[in-house]
Amino acid sequence: MRAVVLHSHGGPEVLTIEEVADPVPGPDEVLVQVAATAVNRADLLQRMGLYPDPRKAQPEIPGLEFAGTVAGVGARVTMWRPGDRVMGIEAGGGYAERIAVHERQLLAVPAGIDVVDAAAIPEVFLTAWDALVVQGGLTSGRWALVHAGASGVGTAAIQIAKAIGARVAVTCSAGKADLCRALGADVVLLRSPHAWLDDARVAVPAGFDTILDVIGGDEVDRNLQAVAQRGTIVQVGLMGGGSTKVNVGLLLTKRAHWVGTTLRTRPLEEKVAVTRRFAAEILPLFDTGRLRPVIDRRYSLSEVADAHRLMETNANAGKILLVM
Repeated sequence: MRAVVLHSHGGPEVLTIEEVADPVPGPDEVLVQVAATAVNRADLLQRMGLYPDPRKAQPEIPGLEFAGTVAGVGARVTMWRPGDRVMGIEAGGGYAERIAVHERQLLAVPAGIDVVDAAAIPEVFLTAWDALVVQGGLTSGRWALVHAGASGVGTAAIQIAKAIGARVAVTCSAGKADLCRALGADVVLLRSPHAWLDDARVAVPAGFDTILDVIGGDEVDRNLQAVAQRGTIVQVGLMGGGSTKVNVGLLLTKRAHWVGTTLRTRPLEEKVAVTRRFAAEILPLFDTGRLRPVIDRRYSLSEVADAHRLMETNANAGKILLVM
């Protein structure tokens, strides 16, 4: 099969496409013929040597999500049959024509969504739902703040917040504000050079019940100022850096929760648990049209370096797909 392989780490030029052996599914695993995968920030970090695949798999193939059809099943698999349309997340290996995954980590592709477009769903919708609802405690009528509202996670988070009846504000650049509003954002807070915190205090004086932050850096202190009493900040990413000065006293006086999270390094049973709950509670919303993948651009697998370069510019609004 063809796959993107990392023999060294660095810029997009280190991404090479090679013929490698097909994965062999174990007794509880499913072999998926991949139709498409998607580019995530974690892929860029892995390429640079800053976020290795915890499985230590060889050859090193990046890629956290995929969608395709079942090509084969292990001896103990009961949930899937060859030909089923599936999607899912894995710690790595998505940038390849085939991938072997535990059967309980797979999700059915919603009936109304093309299997290629479905590759834009698993990572960002699972991440956003887990951060906002499962760990962030967001419920109907409460306020969420989502940073980088036009990112993959951001576009998913806006839709999920609205689907459960919550209100949502986002931070984004001026050029991406219309997309965020179209997805349902109640308040759009423009970032640099604008001071979003001042606008947030006017729009939501009591503060935000749940904050989903993929940026970190200087936004951390602003989050502590913007979070409501007994609110929760869920730290999903660190695009703006991992070190900054913060007023920790606000964490105490507001009795706030600050949660760090990642899906990639969780044990298998934790990944299975969140996947199965997502399948029951959120996946049906794609069938009703309440949720949809937001796709910025599609590249072929041979254009993987260009796809990485686009994400590095932060110009994309929604997901960047790699189509097999």
